[in-house]
Order: sequence, then structure tokens, then C-alpha cells
Amino acid sequence: MIDKGYKENKGEYEKKAASARNTGMKFTTVSGRDIKVLYGPDDIEQINYLREIGFPGEYPYTRGIHANSYRGKIWTMRQFAGFGTPEDTNERFHYLLDHGQTGLSVAYDLPTLMGWDADSPLSEGEVGMCGVSVSSLKDMEVLFDKIPLDKVSTSMTINSPAAMIFAFYLAVAQQQGVGLDKLRGTLQNDILKEYIAQKEYIFPPKPSIRIITDMIEYCTKEVPQWNPVSVSGYHIREAGSTAIQELAYTLADGFAYIEACIERGLDIDNFAPRISYFFNSHLDFFEEIAKYRAARKIFAKRMKERYGAKNPRSWWLRFHTQTAGCTLTAQQPENNIVRTAFQALAGVLGGTQSLHTNSMDETLALPSEKAVKIALRTQQLIAYETGVINTVDPLGGSYFIESLTDQMEKEANEIFDQIDAFGGVIPAIEAGYFQKEIADAAYRYQKEVEKKEKIIVGVNEFIEPDEEIEIPILTISPEVEIAQKKRLAEIRQSRNEEAVQESINEIKAAAVNNNNLMPVLLKAACNYVTLGEMVGELKEVFGTYEEIAVF
Repeated sequence: MIDKGYKENKGEYEKKAASARNTGMKFTTVSGRDIKVLYGPDDIEQINYLREIGFPGEYPYTRGIHANSYRGKIWTMRQFAGFGTPEDTNERFHYLLDHGQTGLSVAYDLPTLMGWDADSPLSEGEVGMCGVSVSSLKDMEVLFDKIPLDKVSTSMTINSPAAMIFAFYLAVAQQQGVGLDKLRGTLQNDILKEYIAQKEYIFPPKPSIRIITDMIEYCTKEVPQWNPVSVSGYHIREAGSTAIQELAYTLADGFAYIEACIERGLDIDNFAPRISYFFNSHLDFFEEIAKYRAARKIFAKRMKERYGAKNPRSWWLRFHTQTAGCTLTAQQPENNIVRTAFQALAGVLGGTQSLHTNSMDETLALPSEKAVKIALRTQQLIAYETGVINTVDPLGGSYFIESLTDQMEKEANEIFDQIDAFGGVIPAIEAGYFQKEIADAAYRYQKEVEKKEKIIVGVNEFIEPDEEIEIPILTISPEVEIAQKKRLAEIRQSRNEEAVQESINEIKAAAVNNNNLMPVLLKAACNYVTLGEMVGELKEVFGTYEEIAVF
């Protein structure tokens, strides 16, 4: 109940605020949302606490999926790592684990992301440059050398060729004597956001969805602790979307995978608890926190009310967060440490289960060891020195946060209606809907920066014209590509070619006959069939995708 006289007094306050001195800045979020000068009880009077907010660990999980949040378990500190040869990245993995990291996160280079072997002409000049080069099981063996796969949780950022890379990982586990049921980790494996934002696709949307459904089905039966898909809004946001677009498009993609699995005949409560999500943490502190809270509520409602999930774990939105790479600046790169700290804190206050903090030097090169350690220490400082883990959802009940959370839920549902009008996510992709909406949002923000309506410290204000960058930069030697080509040549010479050809034929047969691809891909991996060979065989069956131009 609003206190008697509140609205009268608020009216008087608003008159004073309107006549007070004003800096002239544009009081909107990064996404362009207008923000009122003050929020109060009238902004949330329509919200029923138990139905729309609830207690932590209780439906609709607005305040978090666990009753005691970080009192029970601090989020997984998972720094993204991958560069050069598998030997180089293996060394970095051991460094991070020795310095307190609690999970591994693998970045692959462009050739691997596109399904090209290191010795492909298309790979020239890119091998190991922006991630680790993996072309065969041999590379994966080296990558995880002396890392017990039953003791670590591994996240892998891989999409179009995710099934093949996962097959390599499973084969290494088998070599280590680790049961597949003991493996914990996550594949990004979100192809829909590739068509929408990142553009690292190979096959057309429908066969790509079929492969992902194969993987979800396989993991449900054989690798039950693994998250076969991490539906990723991160790249949608990096492409220039607003917070609400990131929220709505990500959840729409996730619902598309869920519907494909239901159509396959899978029981929703068998697979849904293992689908996770991946969000960006951008610069607008409160908008980001509200985004995570709204996402949990929307997801829980949809899973329970539309899809009929009975298991409460199917209603949980579990998500990883990464600080916003697109906000890092080459100018005054030390400022990126501060940006990342604020973004990481927003992710924590929003209730993330896993967190990656970007390094200060990432706009200049792959992160150096020093920069990575500072990024990891940022998470540790938040966890152990700020006190934010002491209570669950500490900003819950804020007039501003609750109003913003409610508003974002309503706007996301409006976007779902727009997508449904196209006939779903795939028709909307093919019509260029997502691409145009994101481009428009990115253009609006860029114009605001150019007009100085939005200030970026060190870029359009507080500039240092004679700045000299004095931080160490990691460089990748051309020797990486030479070494990877040599390893591939040795593999091709030493493997059993009869077994290789048999595996290739089995891959093609499974694709044509609509059989689950994972068993034959795992067998092919064990026979040292390369990534490019597996992908090439599937291209012959499924074809490749070309995007329409959107203006």
C-alpha cells in the first residue's frame, strides 16, 4: 500500500526536480531507454510480489534459482583462453588453474570455427591467431594433456562444427578412462545466433538445427552432466543490439531448440535442465541487472505454462556471463580494468552462475598472462572483498530495479509476438528481421557517441592525444601454422586409411538416413578423421548457407 499523501508529495518533488540545475546529459540507458528522475512505490504497485517476484529459489525465480545463492556456491570463475598451438593453450590452462580458476573455457581459432583444417588454403594466415588451432583428435589430446577431464568443468565456444569438436573431446575422455557420464561442461553450439549476429555458419538453418537436436538427444542419454547448448545472447549484443533485443532474441532462440527437441519426441524434463544460456554484461549497470532478472522470470513462465515442464529444474534459467568486449577501448586500455569490474559486478548482482571477465588488452591482441591474471583477480575481489555474496538479490525491492525488470518482461513478450508473426525464428532469420533490427540499434548508438550524447571515457571525451600504450602485447608466431600443418601431415601419413574411409562413409549414411550423427562422429574422431574431412562430408549432404542482403 502506498503511504497516504505520497502522490501529492511526489508531485511537489517532481516540480522541484524539473526546475533544478541540469547537466544537459541524455538520461537514457545504453539501449536508449528513457529513465525517470525518480522511482517510487507507484512504479511497482501493480506488481504482485509472490506471483511476479517471489523468493529466491522459488517460481518464477526472478530473485535467483537458488535459495541461498552465493552463500551456497560462488559462481564459477571461467576465463576464456585459447591461442596458438594446443601446446601453447595447454600451458595457459595450467597457469589459470594454478592461479585459482575453477573452470576452463576454450577459444578456438577462425579455421576451427569454420570447420577448416589448419592446412586448408582458407586457413592461411589465421591458424592459432584468435584462438587455439584444433583439426583432429591429436590436437585435442595435446590441448588437455595432464588435465583430468573428470575433475574440471570445460566450456567450449564452438558452433557450426560443435559436434565434431565435441567428438574429439569425448574421445580424449575415453583415452583417459573417464566415463562420459562423469564429464561436466558446456558447448556453446548455438547456431541460430550465428545467422543473427556472428556469421560463423556452415550449413543452412534446418540441417544445423537437426545436428544440434542430435547432440541434445545424445547427451541426454550418454553425457547427462553436460550442457549441449549454451544459447548465446553475448554475440547478439556485441553486434550492436540493445539489452531488450539481446534478452528477447536469446530466449527466442532457446525456445526454438526446445521446440525442435519436443518435435523429435524427447521428454522436455529429460533435456531442458541441461540447456544453459550465455549473456553479455554491458555498461548500463541497472539495465543489465534487470535484464537477468526478467530473463529468469520469462523463461520459468514459458517452460511451465507453455511447454508443460513438470521438473522445477526445467524452469531454471542457468546462465554464464561475460563482460562486454565491445566496450573495451584501445585508448587508455587500463580503463578497461574498471569497466570490466563494474560489468562483472552487474553480472553477480544479477545472479549469474558462471563469469568471464575480459582482459584490458583484448582490443590490441590476445590477452597476456598479466592481463588475464588481473581479470581473474577482479572476480576474486568481488567474491571475497565486497560483501555482495552475503545476501541474495541485494537490489531486489528497489523501485527502479523492479519497475525496470517488469518493463523488460513486457517488451520481450512484444518482441516474441513479432517473431511469431514471421512464423518463428528461422523464417525471421531468412527474412532478415533480426539483422535489420540490430543494425538500426547499433546505428542509433553510434550517432549518440558521435554527438557526445553518450560519453566513452578516453574516446570521445577525456582524450589523451599523445598517449603511448605501454602494456605488453601477446603475439602469435608464424611458426604456429607451420607446426600445425606438420602435425596434420604426420596424422594423415600414420592413420589407418581404410578405417578413415569407413568412418567417412558412415557419416554420410547417417546424415542421409536421418540417424543420430554423434556415434559415427565419435568413431571417426577415434580413427583420426580430421575436422575438415567430417565437415566436408556433411556439406555434400546438407549444402552451405548464404545470407540475404539486408538494407
